[in-house]
Amino acid sequence: MVLMAVPIAPMPSKPAEEVQKQFGARMRALRQQRGLSQEELAFSCNLDRTYIGSVERGERNISLVNIHTIAAALGVSPREFFND
Repeated sequence: MVLMAVPIAPMPSKPAEEVQKQFGARMRALRQQRGLSQEELAFSCNLDRTYIGSVERGERNISLVNIHTIAAALGVSPREFFND
C-alpha cells in the first residue's frame, strides 16, 4: 500500500469562547422557537436547568452526547445547532 503525502491547509479557527457562544445562542433560539423554558428542556433531557443556562450563555464546552440528547428533546438534528 502506498500512502501519498497530501498537504493539509490549516483551517481557520475561532476562539473556543466564540464557538461556545454561537452554539449556545443557536440552542436558545431553537428552544424559544418551540416555546420551551430552560427548565422544561432540562427536564426532557434529564439535565439540570443550570446546565442548560450555562450552555446557552456559552460557558460550557458541551459533549457530543449532550448535543444529541438536547437535539432529540428539541426535535431537530444535531446539525441544526451549527446552521446559521
